[in-house]
Amino acid sequence: MATPKPRQAAVRSFNLSRWFAIVGLISIATISAIAGWALSRFVSYEMLQQEGELTQQFVQTLVSTERSLQSYFSRGEAEDSLELELALSHISRMQDMLRANVYNLDRRVIWSSDRQLEGQTFGPNEELEHALAGRLVVHPETHHEHGGKEEHRNLQKRADLFVEIYVPVRDPYSGEVVGAIEFYKNPQPLFHALQRMRTYIALGAAMAGGFLYLALASLVRRADRLMQAQERRLIDTETLAVIGEMSSAVAHGIRNPLASIRSSAELIQAADLEVARDAGADIVSESDRLESWVRELLSFSRPLDEEPEPVQVAPLLARCVEDFGRDLEKRRIDCQVDSGKGLPEVRGDALLLGQVLHSLVANAVEAINKDGRLTLRAVGARSGEVMLAVGDTGPGMSPEQLSNVGKPFYTTKARGLGVGLSQVRRIVERYGGRMEIDSQPGQGTEVRLFLQAI
Repeated sequence: MATPKPRQAAVRSFNLSRWFAIVGLISIATISAIAGWALSRFVSYEMLQQEGELTQQFVQTLVSTERSLQSYFSRGEAEDSLELELALSHISRMQDMLRANVYNLDRRVIWSSDRQLEGQTFGPNEELEHALAGRLVVHPETHHEHGGKEEHRNLQKRADLFVEIYVPVRDPYSGEVVGAIEFYKNPQPLFHALQRMRTYIALGAAMAGGFLYLALASLVRRADRLMQAQERRLIDTETLAVIGEMSSAVAHGIRNPLASIRSSAELIQAADLEVARDAGADIVSESDRLESWVRELLSFSRPLDEEPEPVQVAPLLARCVEDFGRDLEKRRIDCQVDSGKGLPEVRGDALLLGQVLHSLVANAVEAINKDGRLTLRAVGARSGEVMLAVGDTGPGMSPEQLSNVGKPFYTTKARGLGVGLSQVRRIVERYGGRMEIDSQPGQGTEVRLFLQAI
């Protein structure tokens, strides 16, 4: 009774490279944009704050040296009005100045570079309150912000973007705040420097994000390929585990009859009849082939845990041709061998690599059947590799067959097991090699093994 195949739940493949390409790009672009924006804001704030501190130092120095300003802030009038005007003119002629307003503790403008504002008080002004509390206030503004403050009128005619600075004025002796000065400045060099700085930061963030994305993409791609290779090996291992017990039972069951068949054939060969000798030789040959299939099935179901050892390629080719000599002669197959000269040893196991060659040659002989040519080559490939190639002049394979060949239990032969090429690939990859198959319908097949040289 046939054993039912276990049902497997459909598992949707997870494409790591594709998901990283989308999620990684969005994440890195977002982080780069936020980091660039934060760095730009921080540098802009620091540069503007430095501009405000320089202005505050200038004001405090001027108040400390000009007696007229001290009396003007403390009593609202100066003994020498000419000296006061001269001191205030220093403020109005500061570099990049648009307007300056001087406030007393009553929040009233007691002097302004725009004479129309003198004597006025304006609505709630949070920045002025901070300045009168002793804190320096600096921030850039446009005349569109806050709906346009009343004290900002006519500034848009002179500059659309400006820096608003509120400087607390302290008494040089008591240190108490006696007033505040509001500056509107348009430092074009500073604004140009800030604009260049933002551009450089944006470019730097984009380049850093791009470099990080490419570096991570290469690592993720390599990891994805490794995971896919391991997934294929896991699937092969799970498939092979199903026949583990069956192959062992079958192998042990047919080995004893094979021994009896071989003993009988040897007795026939000892007779004088020529026909009996030929028949006995065929029995021996077929028994050896059955034994080879049993070894192949047993080795296919066991793990490859042996450590690699140095293996010479030329003796393997010679032994393989010798083992198939009688079959090649009967089928009238021309065998051409090129074992190369001075080839390095390869990593592997002599018995397993010999089994690999036997399996490939057996497939080639069955594909040719009669009157064809078999070629075996061993040449140096690219650096650090030796190529073993087994070619035949058989019927070849279609693209569909070629895409499935090498998978466990897939075969194009009516009585094949479908484990030969799968076992070949498994052994070769175990020792760091790889397998390639080149085949076209009507033009034969060539299997190439690339083994790691020592």
